[in-house]
Amino acid sequence: MNASQLYALAVPLVLAPLLPGVINRVKARFAGRRGKPLAQTYLDLAKLGRKGAVYSRTTTWVFKAGPVVNLACTILALGLLPLGPIPAVAAFPGDFLLFSYLLALGRFATIAAALDTGSSFEGMGASREAIFSCLAEPVLFLGLLALARHADSLSLSVMLQKASQGSWFTHMPVLGLVGACLGLITLSECSRIPFDDPNTHLELTMIHEVMVLDHGGPDLAFITYAAALKLWLLGSLAMAVLLPAAGFGPLEGALLAVAGLLLFAVAVGVVESMMARLRLSRIPSLLATAAACCALALALAKAQG
Repeated sequence: MNASQLYALAVPLVLAPLLPGVINRVKARFAGRRGKPLAQTYLDLAKLGRKGAVYSRTTTWVFKAGPVVNLACTILALGLLPLGPIPAVAAFPGDFLLFSYLLALGRFATIAAALDTGSSFEGMGASREAIFSCLAEPVLFLGLLALARHADSLSLSVMLQKASQGSWFTHMPVLGLVGACLGLITLSECSRIPFDDPNTHLELTMIHEVMVLDHGGPDLAFITYAAALKLWLLGSLAMAVLLPAAGFGPLEGALLAVAGLLLFAVAVGVVESMMARLRLSRIPSLLATAAACCALALALAKAQG
């Protein structure tokens, strides 16, 4: 591991909590308000870290392990993701499969912790999360497979580097479909509008938030930080495809990747300001459409290859 790879790992760990702050600031501007500070997530993490955790007598070690396992899986997945032209800390053929399964394992830990409370309310949110993940994960797999076929490589670093090397001129349909679907999956996996509302308190519409109601203190800090890292992870996939970075050096490419993620956060804020949350019955249709688009991209990549 060299210095540039450590840089590729350290930058997301430090800057990921800034993305929710950008989203909230954009939403506040649309509503005509000043809004929270950009560093609000950092302040929340610091406040939660100073508090103690309260555990119900009905919970077991599963509830306590959920936030820790989720954060650990997210950080491990971060080590498989490059930062622009800077390679990932760990890159090998087939690492995109491990990347997907690490995110799935983190979700499983969160769902198991919610079920361990014995609350029917949190069980409702856990069941919704499980159902939607069954629809969202195939989209992510198909999108990554299309990129793998386009790059003729099973390494995530090579796939994203090939996608950003100006190949839009010859593979625009493939990259356009995959990039749009990855952006859509980011909204779904990170519980953003139109799939979920991170600020809602309505019992019948909550999905992710209802699963973490019983967490507090450092445990809630772990969940909040992991959510910011996950937004960085999936947003990086989408922006690596949609924002070509050919011809840039390591430093310039890394700065472009960070700027692209900030631009992605602005776009998420605009979407959440202009759209309402979809009805739960419409979400499967939207994810099925995204899966069909990724399957089409995979077929086009195979035909062009």
